[in-house]
Amino acid sequence: MRIMVVTDAWFPQTNGVVNTLAQTAAWLGRFGHEVRLTEPREFRTFACPSYPEIRIALRPTGRLAHNFEQFQPEAVHIATEGPLGLAARRYCVRRGLRFTTSYHTQFPQYLRSRWPIPLWLSYAGLRWFHGAAHACMVSTQTVRGMLRARGFRNLVHWQRGVDTELFRPRSKDFLKLPRPIAAYVGRVAVEKNVDAFLKMPWQGSKVVIGDGPERARLQAQYPEAHYAGFRFGEDLAAHLAAADVLVFPSLTDTFGLVNLEAMACGVPVAAFPVTGPIDVVQDGVTGALDADLASAAARALQVDPKACREHALQSSWAACTREFEGNLVDCRAEPLARLVPKRRALQRTA
Repeated sequence: MRIMVVTDAWFPQTNGVVNTLAQTAAWLGRFGHEVRLTEPREFRTFACPSYPEIRIALRPTGRLAHNFEQFQPEAVHIATEGPLGLAARRYCVRRGLRFTTSYHTQFPQYLRSRWPIPLWLSYAGLRWFHGAAHACMVSTQTVRGMLRARGFRNLVHWQRGVDTELFRPRSKDFLKLPRPIAAYVGRVAVEKNVDAFLKMPWQGSKVVIGDGPERARLQAQYPEAHYAGFRFGEDLAAHLAAADVLVFPSLTDTFGLVNLEAMACGVPVAAFPVTGPIDVVQDGVTGALDADLASAAARALQVDPKACREHALQSSWAACTREFEGNLVDCRAEPLARLVPKRRALQRTA
């Protein structure tokens, strides 16, 4: 099957969405599908306001239409709600092409953390965006229930996976710091609530693995922590496996892929009992959930690392991709050869 995946989130960004899409595309290839990724590096871009590391595609309509007509996909998946996602949605809707979407990020809460945008308004926009899809894929039952309560009606499940060969138990000696070591891994941005991790009481060391617009402020405000910056591949896995507990302070994530990566390394997770962690972390088995983050981290230290590893082994990227594959729908409501005149009309009105 020829599968077109359109995403505003892609390399060099480092986050769970990019990792999930990259792994899914690779496994779809292993399953015999031909995958065409349309992502920002193909277009002129500008820096995202308040987050310059993220590049946003500028006026992508014409190039994106060319990609569709050249590739002639049999299935279309729109992964994000940014400019590329909006352009792909418009292209498909105007031509009667069926497509799927996925809900990765709680944008209403992210926007609210930066600007005074009402949640109801943001969710109305998301309902409009995803409502045109044949199906909107979500990662957990909690997110599914939350979106249903907001009026979403086309939701299906798409689990997340972890590379258990890369993320595995390793030597704790990799980090030569006073123990116990509590680690945060992810973007260093306001929506990740890293302050909650850095200000919690802790007898040991704190390590921040990642980078982002908040790093300079946090490093100045919490100089006692160790800031490792971005790490990748084996280096990232070694840093994570050397920690004694992963602290996941986010209140807005829909899943938190790093939680599975930590468990695969035999590292328990401490988090707030909110959407995302409550579906990933088994309290007392693979970590601890508590409104007091320091208490959660202290309890997580008592968890058996082997139980964490065993839990992660149940979440393979192969199973994740098979579920994604099963959610796809044939997009060809009409032959793509008849779409060329419509493209010209679209360009005149864009």
